Amino acid sequence: MMGLGSAIGAGLFLGTGVGIATAGPAVLISYLLAGIVVVFVMRMLGEMGAAMPTSGSFAHYARVGIGEWAGFVLGWLYWFMLVMVLGAEITGSAAIVSRWLPDVPQWVVALVFVVFFAAVNLAKVSNFGEFEFWFAAVKVAVIVGFLVLGVLLVFGLLPDTEPVGTTNLFGDGGFMPTGFAGVAAGLLVVAFAFGGIEIVTIAAAESENPRRSIATAVRAVVWRISVFYLGSVAIMVLVLPWESANDGSGPFIAVLDRAHIPYVSGFMELVVVVALLSAFNANIYATSRMVYSLSRQGNGPAFMARLSRSGVPVNAVLLSVFFGFVSVLLNWWLPDQLLGLLLNAVGAALLVIWVFIVISHLRLRPRLEAAGTLTVRMWWYPYLSYLTLAMLGAFVILMLFDAPARNQLISTAGLFLVLCVLGYLNRRYHRTHPHTAGH
Repeated sequence: MMGLGSAIGAGLFLGTGVGIATAGPAVLISYLLAGIVVVFVMRMLGEMGAAMPTSGSFAHYARVGIGEWAGFVLGWLYWFMLVMVLGAEITGSAAIVSRWLPDVPQWVVALVFVVFFAAVNLAKVSNFGEFEFWFAAVKVAVIVGFLVLGVLLVFGLLPDTEPVGTTNLFGDGGFMPTGFAGVAAGLLVVAFAFGGIEIVTIAAAESENPRRSIATAVRAVVWRISVFYLGSVAIMVLVLPWESANDGSGPFIAVLDRAHIPYVSGFMELVVVVALLSAFNANIYATSRMVYSLSRQGNGPAFMARLSRSGVPVNAVLLSVFFGFVSVLLNWWLPDQLLGLLLNAVGAALLVIWVFIVISHLRLRPRLEAAGTLTVRMWWYPYLSYLTLAMLGAFVILMLFDAPARNQLISTAGLFLVLCVLGYLNRRYHRTHPHTAGH
């Protein structure tokens, strides 16, 4: 449920509209390509996670499989990316709620949410898990309802509706109105939509039976992506003209408005808020656990590795919450531009993380096989692993030909180099001060 909780957030509910407006109906190709890559990456991550469960997840596997520097860079890159995502989720939810309460400023709404989720995350881990389970259950139930209504709408089976046909799919510029460049630009938004699903392996490390939990969650990822993402997007591009998909409060609500069911779009708005807050909650969890794990290994400040009596890394949670407050300040400073800025700020970072997961898997698989600890196996190893690496390389090449994506790639490359330098300095410090190294 946590993997779903994080993946069904700003990317699916708000980012989908951006993707459709960028690529037209051909955003389905973007989703299909990204979906295949995500399934393969998750399978590799699941193989390593079930064999070596740890709350540092892929940063730990990069450290063991590639080297100390890779663990440092990957962990902090992921932390930075999720802090950006925290901002997107709190901005999106606060924007909707402030429309319901026009007298309350958007930044006040955001502040209330951040304080509430700080309290949830500082409580026992089991309380957090319970909270996230019910959040995710609401979202899953609603998306299933959306899919059922969407199918009825497509075939004209609801009162006062006609079958939609293929007008929106192939009319108005055709299936690919913005060409391959649009599909490439759509991939950035789509990659962000899938970001979050990897939290499964971080959360499962704190469960009662990590090996079984990870194996179960990873095996379910294929149908989740097929049904929730591809199903939802297929309905949107059939029902909505692609140019208007990013207007108003998102494509989910726009589709339901066409069903003429009283109050359903208002209810959907509430669900979008629940979805965004649930993803925000899950991402505070993921960022705090990553910082905790990095600090235990000597790749972060030692005081971030301290646990409360109930097993919560309090200082690491407070660090994530602090950056939640920073996003609240940004809400106040530039509320309108912020969401677009943040949604575009993470796609390239996610690709780097996926590349490292694949390389870690290729390096660790022979060792895990020799140790006899494999319970989940990547299909057709090593061929599909190399194919995944090639697809990620192709994503990067496509991004080089799209101006906004190219800028994002350059900024991510700059951040990557800064983290490499910090990682090198951190190693040197620990070599000269061996008593300060992590556990």
